[in-house]
Amino acid sequence: MALLTHLLVCTFGMGSWVAINGLWVELPLLVMELPEGWFLPSYLTLVIQLANIGPLLVTLLHRFRPGCLSDVPVIFTLLGVGTVTCLLFAFLWNVTSLLQGKSYSIIFLVLTLFLALVDCTSSVTFLPFMSRLPTRYVTTFFVGEGLSGLLPALLALAQGSGLTTCSNVTDSSGTTPHPVTTRGTNTTQGDNSILMSTLPGTAPSVAQLETRYLPAHFSPLVYFLLLSFMMACCLIAFFFLQRQPRPWKSSTEDLLSSQVILHSIRLREEQEPGPPGLADSSRGQGHLEEKTAPLHLVHLAFIYILVAFVNALTNGVLPSVQTYSCLSYGPVAYHLSATLSSMANPLACFLSMFLPNRSLLFLGVLSVLGTGFGAYNMAMAVMSPCPLLWDHWGGEVLIVSIWPVQPLHPAPH
Repeated sequence: MALLTHLLVCTFGMGSWVAINGLWVELPLLVMELPEGWFLPSYLTLVIQLANIGPLLVTLLHRFRPGCLSDVPVIFTLLGVGTVTCLLFAFLWNVTSLLQGKSYSIIFLVLTLFLALVDCTSSVTFLPFMSRLPTRYVTTFFVGEGLSGLLPALLALAQGSGLTTCSNVTDSSGTTPHPVTTRGTNTTQGDNSILMSTLPGTAPSVAQLETRYLPAHFSPLVYFLLLSFMMACCLIAFFFLQRQPRPWKSSTEDLLSSQVILHSIRLREEQEPGPPGLADSSRGQGHLEEKTAPLHLVHLAFIYILVAFVNALTNGVLPSVQTYSCLSYGPVAYHLSATLSSMANPLACFLSMFLPNRSLLFLGVLSVLGTGFGAYNMAMAVMSPCPLLWDHWGGEVLIVSIWPVQPLHPAPH
């Protein structure tokens, strides 16, 4: 029974961010298809940040109207909306609308808002539900939350979007093509053009190299259907999880026993005053705690500022410029950067379980290193479409290596 509960909790935790993570790793293919192009990640970042109204509303209701929201119906609603939205994505992801004479993916952005509301609100609803279970299941929940980034990334790698090839194209119009930079090969068509002799009285034909994008192994339709299947699995796991009575009973018994023990200890301390020496030492310890209180507040302030800065960088600033930072090196570099970055986040969470380090100096050093990598990516985005080493394979290797390294620095706990 315990193994089954761990499996259900892990699957339930996967539903926290699997939808948005799955949408993000699909961007290398969507950028090539939707009219927003390179601007699409910026639009998505803005829509996802607007969805934070969901957790804010839940928090305010719990603060000013306690008891008006029940965790179980809210979670059922979130997982149901997420499943239906992923299903709608499968059939409506490429539908565009005309607005002032230009095409926009309005339906795509609206569906993204619903997915973002689901995932952002899960942060303030899933963990309160987990408090009903014994504490040994909390780690399993975070393992499932890490899988919400790993599984869509593996799915995107299997899809293989963004691959290119070069093919010879013969132009018999008799005009020599102008040099045009191709995105996949970083070579000019004019330099690779060859005039071919033909019959007298006919215009010479020109053979040139042209970049062609290889089709993905399966379409976005299949990808979003698989994503909706993941969300449906999370919904089914939560259905069976909240119907199990044993974890709630044992958790309540543990809580009551701990309260009884704590109450008896307090009564014993009140009824049995200690010797004078012990009272003096406790009084001195109280003064020491008062002296260390300001230092503790400084540490907390540093941690909160660090968390705010890291989240603003990794969840807001850098994702919005990823196309400008990576796509100049080719669609393959963008595809690998987006996918491996999504895989690095659960890897960092998994390693932090076995290598805990609460040193503020260590966290500060890692944050500085991550900021340096982020500054490099921002610089490449500013220099787009001709960043450093854009015409050399080393630049592609460097950008693909740096993007996954950023999520590896652990957030303070």
